[in-house]
Amino acid sequence: MNILAPSILSIDFGHMERELLKVYNAGATTIHFDVMDGSFVPNLSFGIPVLRFVRKALPEAILDVHMMVVEPIHLLEAFVKAGADIITVHYEAVSDLKRYLDKIHSLGIKAGVAISPATQVKVLQDYIDDIDTILVMSVEPGFGGQKFHPETYDKLREAKDLAQKSVTHTDIEVDGGIGLNNLKDVLDAGGNVIVAGSKIFKNDSVANVKAFLEIME
Repeated sequence: MNILAPSILSIDFGHMERELLKVYNAGATTIHFDVMDGSFVPNLSFGIPVLRFVRKALPEAILDVHMMVVEPIHLLEAFVKAGADIITVHYEAVSDLKRYLDKIHSLGIKAGVAISPATQVKVLQDYIDDIDTILVMSVEPGFGGQKFHPETYDKLREAKDLAQKSVTHTDIEVDGGIGLNNLKDVLDAGGNVIVAGSKIFKNDSVANVKAFLEIME
């Protein structure tokens, strides 16, 4: 199943609840929530209070939390309590990936692993049975509005091949630089969870969601 996950990194924070309701009611029922620590990536973003607000505004939505944070083990439980349905950690930012996957699952939610553009898919081979989502970054993590890295297509094919070896279903998520011009190519390469920020929330978010979903369906 293909899933559109608008990233609130690009939302109009002055009208956040209104914009959340617009994209959700237009059919985007998964919301992507980027957490940045100023260390793993140079930028800072938002944390638990904002996630609580999103959960209150959209009680039925799937909240997909992408942690661009060094060793966030101490934060996992609080994010789950605030409303996270999926927590994805970066392979490059944790010292014991299995420990994170086990901890996230013990909290009753799905566990994902993100890989930055320089990281190869094969590093996840030993963990695939414990991974619910492979998040392939198609831009450098930490900044919105970047151009899509074309080498991502090969990585998506590799990730799809790896996911097919898992004992459970594994989604292939793609984040960065995706628009209507390259969306079909991303889907054809193996991506099924599409993260988009500025391409959704700039101009008419409802029309943008519908245009994405028309291709994705």
